[in-house]
Amino acid sequence: MPSAPERIYRVSVDVPPAYLDRLMDAIDAAMTPVYPGYRRSFTYYPVTGTWIPLPGSHPFDGRTSDISKSAEIRLEFVVKETELTAVLRAIDTAHPYEEPVVDVTRELAWRSLLTDPSP
Repeated sequence: MPSAPERIYRVSVDVPPAYLDRLMDAIDAAMTPVYPGYRRSFTYYPVTGTWIPLPGSHPFDGRTSDISKSAEIRLEFVVKETELTAVLRAIDTAHPYEEPVVDVTRELAWRSLLTDPSP
Protein backbone atom coordinates (compact mmCIF):
# COMPACT_ATOMS: atom_id res chain seq x y z
CA MET A 1 0.00 0.00 0.00
CA PRO A 2 1.52 3.36 -0.99
CA SER A 3 2.24 5.81 1.80
CA ALA A 4 0.26 9.01 2.07
CA PRO A 5 1.97 12.08 0.65
CA GLU A 6 3.70 14.29 3.17
CA ARG A 7 1.60 17.25 4.26
CA ILE A 8 2.89 20.62 3.14
CA TYR A 9 1.77 24.18 3.74
CA ARG A 10 2.12 27.42 1.79
CA VAL A 11 3.22 30.32 3.95
CA SER A 12 2.90 33.95 2.85
CA VAL A 13 4.41 36.81 4.82
CA ASP A 14 4.68 40.53 4.05
CA VAL A 15 8.02 42.14 4.89
CA PRO A 16 9.77 45.49 4.33
CA PRO A 17 12.10 45.17 1.30
CA ALA A 18 15.24 45.83 3.37
CA TYR A 19 14.49 42.73 5.50
CA LEU A 20 13.72 40.29 2.67
CA ASP A 21 17.07 38.48 2.53
CA ARG A 22 17.38 38.34 6.31
CA LEU A 23 13.94 36.73 6.54
CA MET A 24 14.60 34.25 3.72
CA ASP A 25 17.87 33.19 5.37
CA ALA A 26 16.14 32.67 8.75
CA ILE A 27 13.33 30.63 7.20
CA ASP A 28 15.71 28.54 5.12
CA ALA A 29 17.80 27.76 8.22
CA ALA A 30 14.67 26.47 10.02
CA MET A 31 13.61 23.96 7.36
CA THR A 32 14.83 21.20 5.08
CA PRO A 33 14.25 21.50 1.34
CA VAL A 34 10.80 20.63 0.03
CA TYR A 35 12.10 20.44 -3.54
CA PRO A 36 14.84 17.79 -3.85
CA GLY A 37 18.17 19.32 -4.79
CA TYR A 38 17.16 22.95 -4.05
CA ARG A 39 17.37 25.22 -1.00
CA ARG A 40 16.05 28.71 -0.38
CA SER A 41 13.11 28.23 -2.76
CA PHE A 42 10.90 31.30 -2.47
CA THR A 43 8.66 33.49 -4.58
CA TYR A 44 8.26 37.16 -3.83
CA TYR A 45 6.54 40.15 -5.34
CA PRO A 46 5.74 43.78 -4.41
CA VAL A 47 2.61 44.65 -2.44
CA THR A 48 1.37 47.70 -0.55
CA GLY A 49 0.46 47.23 3.08
CA THR A 50 -1.87 49.52 5.00
CA TRP A 51 -2.74 49.65 8.69
CA ILE A 52 -3.67 51.91 11.59
CA PRO A 53 -1.59 51.35 14.73
CA LEU A 54 -3.88 51.28 17.77
CA PRO A 55 -3.00 52.84 21.13
CA GLY A 56 -0.60 50.57 23.02
CA SER A 57 0.99 49.17 19.85
CA HIS A 58 4.64 49.68 18.96
CA PRO A 59 4.68 49.91 15.17
CA PHE A 60 7.85 49.42 13.15
CA ASP A 61 6.48 52.04 10.77
CA GLY A 62 3.71 54.61 11.27
CA ARG A 63 2.18 56.50 14.16
CA THR A 64 -0.62 55.54 16.52
CA SER A 65 -4.08 56.30 15.11
CA ASP A 66 -2.73 57.40 11.69
CA ILE A 67 -3.35 55.48 8.48
CA SER A 68 -0.06 53.99 7.33
CA LYS A 69 0.82 52.73 3.86
CA SER A 70 4.10 51.18 2.87
CA ALA A 71 5.74 49.28 0.05
CA GLU A 72 6.29 45.70 1.15
CA ILE A 73 7.33 42.39 -0.33
CA ARG A 74 5.07 39.34 -0.14
CA LEU A 75 7.25 36.28 0.40
CA GLU A 76 5.76 32.85 -0.35
CA PHE A 77 7.10 29.35 0.08
CA VAL A 78 6.08 25.82 1.03
CA VAL A 79 7.17 23.94 4.12
CA LYS A 80 6.68 20.41 5.43
CA GLU A 81 4.11 20.08 8.19
CA THR A 82 6.74 18.70 10.56
CA GLU A 83 8.73 21.94 10.25
CA LEU A 84 5.89 24.47 10.16
CA THR A 85 6.16 25.48 13.82
CA ALA A 86 9.93 25.99 13.58
CA VAL A 87 9.49 28.14 10.46
CA LEU A 88 6.78 30.27 12.11
CA ARG A 89 9.10 30.80 15.09
CA ALA A 90 11.89 31.85 12.71
CA ILE A 91 9.54 34.39 11.10
CA ASP A 92 8.49 35.71 14.51
CA THR A 93 12.15 36.14 15.53
CA ALA A 94 13.56 37.60 12.29
CA HIS A 95 10.65 39.81 11.20
CA PRO A 96 10.86 43.47 12.23
CA TYR A 97 7.10 43.97 12.68
CA GLU A 98 5.38 43.63 16.03
CA GLU A 99 2.52 41.78 14.27
CA PRO A 100 3.60 40.54 10.83
CA VAL A 101 0.97 39.45 8.31
CA VAL A 102 1.43 35.67 7.99
CA ASP A 103 -0.97 33.38 6.09
CA VAL A 104 -0.74 29.59 6.27
CA THR A 105 -2.64 27.38 3.80
CA ARG A 106 -2.64 23.61 3.36
CA GLU A 107 -1.27 22.57 -0.06
CA LEU A 108 -1.21 19.41 -2.14
CA ALA A 109 2.18 18.03 -3.08
CA TRP A 110 1.79 18.20 -6.86
CA ARG A 111 3.86 15.10 -7.58
CA SER A 112 1.50 13.06 -5.40
CA LEU A 113 -1.21 13.85 -7.96
CA LEU A 114 0.80 12.14 -10.73
CA THR A 115 0.53 8.71 -9.14
CA ASP A 116 -0.97 6.37 -11.69
CA PRO A 117 -1.92 2.95 -10.26
CA SER A 118 -2.19 1.41 -13.75
CA PRO A 119 0.91 -0.29 -15.28
